[in-house]
Amino acid sequence: MKNVLLNIFKDRVISRWWILFIDFVIVINAYLLAFIVRINLNMSDYNVLDFFINGEVVFVLYLISFIVFGSYKGVIRHSSYSEFKQLTISCFVSFALLLFLNQLTHFFELGFINLSNLVLVFHGLLTLMLTFSFRIFVKETYGFLTKKRADTNVLIYGAGEMGQITFEAIRNDKVNTFNVIGFVDDNETRWNKKLHSKTICSWDKAMNVIGANRVEVVILAINNISVQRKREISNDCMDRGLKLKIMPSVGSWVNGISNQSQIRDVRIEDILGREEIKLNLKTISDGLVGKTILVTGAAGSIGSEIVRQLLKFPVKKIILLDIAESPLYDLQQELIISHFDAPFEVVLADYTNEYRMRQVFEKYNPQIIYNAAAYKHVPLMEANPYEAVRVNIGGVRLLANLAVDYNVEKFVMVSTDKAVNPTNVMGASKRICEIYIQALSQIDNMNTSFITTRFGNVLGSNGSVVPLFLKQIKQGGPVTVTDPEITRYFMTIPEACQLVLEAGFMGHGGEIYVFDMGEPVKIVDLAKEMIRLSGLKLNEDIDIEFTGLRPGEKLYEELLASKEDNLPTHHEKVMIGKVRKYDYRRIKTQVDELLFSLQYENNILLVTRMKEIVPEFISNNSEFGKLDNVPEYDVISERNAS
Repeated sequence: MKNVLLNIFKDRVISRWWILFIDFVIVINAYLLAFIVRINLNMSDYNVLDFFINGEVVFVLYLISFIVFGSYKGVIRHSSYSEFKQLTISCFVSFALLLFLNQLTHFFELGFINLSNLVLVFHGLLTLMLTFSFRIFVKETYGFLTKKRADTNVLIYGAGEMGQITFEAIRNDKVNTFNVIGFVDDNETRWNKKLHSKTICSWDKAMNVIGANRVEVVILAINNISVQRKREISNDCMDRGLKLKIMPSVGSWVNGISNQSQIRDVRIEDILGREEIKLNLKTISDGLVGKTILVTGAAGSIGSEIVRQLLKFPVKKIILLDIAESPLYDLQQELIISHFDAPFEVVLADYTNEYRMRQVFEKYNPQIIYNAAAYKHVPLMEANPYEAVRVNIGGVRLLANLAVDYNVEKFVMVSTDKAVNPTNVMGASKRICEIYIQALSQIDNMNTSFITTRFGNVLGSNGSVVPLFLKQIKQGGPVTVTDPEITRYFMTIPEACQLVLEAGFMGHGGEIYVFDMGEPVKIVDLAKEMIRLSGLKLNEDIDIEFTGLRPGEKLYEELLASKEDNLPTHHEKVMIGKVRKYDYRRIKTQVDELLFSLQYENNILLVTRMKEIVPEFISNNSEFGKLDNVPEYDVISERNAS
């Protein structure tokens, strides 16, 4: 029977004229009922002609009010607060007008309408109640016909605004199988109270009754919960065999829509991240207002998040430049959907190509540049130094020089902790970039402010360890870790990009800003945590395999070199690295020669030149380690031979 009714009604929407007609019939019947209540079924005490005359006035006023306020235009099955509010306003205005006309008639003895105030009150209440009931009946009937059986019991952690939004998202989603049995909250003033007819209790109490209620899922729906508390809840859930999910904050909703599909599994960055960063929004906004901004590497993990962050500010235009066609297209489509009126343009170009980059500068005249373009994979760059030099160093040199030529106000470069005492080609290439733009910033009468931001690994970025582990876990393992003692600093993508924006408006230029990365994390511990989050057991469902350090890889990363110190800034998570100064003419000559040598020198000679520019570059677990002990004359002989 249910399926028959669903097939009949699921694709049919009641015409608004039918709704208006039904509301009008309700007004008539309410009028009749109000009279019956008022005269106690004794019609002999009332003039039938007056009954009909007064009824015409009532019907006309209610009809006009319904039409003016459009209370009949909504889709009944999806009636919401706004539709019920419109209906309430329509009924109240009609009642108020009738009451006013009735009093006016009695006072001036006009004979226009002659009704008891009690009849008007009864009629107004009955009309409102019956029109409400009609809509609720249709809405609940449709919900009953379309809703699938909810067979997964869930607890919503959070009885505040986000908790209520989560409850509504679940209730309004017809295909979900969640059955909310209660709310959990840390605020004891809410305990033992009801929310949407569900009991609010403490976490400890909820843990005691989970078995009795056969709870399978906990949905975390709190905006201001600490990372430490998230970690505790996550551990509790995993210990009890519960699946933990998260309702993201409003700013993270896809397309800005609240629905059940927004509820996602907990991720490693949710429990390894740190407390929310407090940005100086006014300083950033003042610096970005009305500016044309060029973001290179815009389709990458960091570049795309910088773009998303920039769209929150009153910029004039953002130029999204990248050579990766498909990721750039994906980002374009995302922004069209989520920010359909966003001021951005997409440019497919190689930022090492001078002709193309001059075209971009001449066409858009950018005032601020965020350079997130780079090759970043350590083993690949160790095997291909040519590309590390051509792209990382050549691209930055070209971009920085063009910034000076076109009077760009600010140039912000994204660097890495691997540039500190580098042990690999990638880190050395980024250190040379740092040195070049720092030296360039010291030229007299420099109009461009050059800023370097240096931070560690970013959780979930393309090619990082997190996506690799996820893939290995899905495939059943093993999860591969290079060394049981290897550690890395980690930061979430939004956190890193927010600090990049903040650092961009500090200082006067030439500074290297170092981010507070917190405590380093053992990669093996990260792997174990991700295995737990996947609901698997280490050494039973999946194993960890140690593969040995890769070429150029360190056991421990650093954010500051041993000869460097740091100075505080107004932001507690951003420091200024005190690095030694370089002479621009000397560095320019060395970098120019390095890039020119790409045309005729082999990998050994290229890396030798890099080591000359960065003396602290000592190769680790790499074929280039032999260069650290090669006498100078051998290198010169090889250069002459080539």
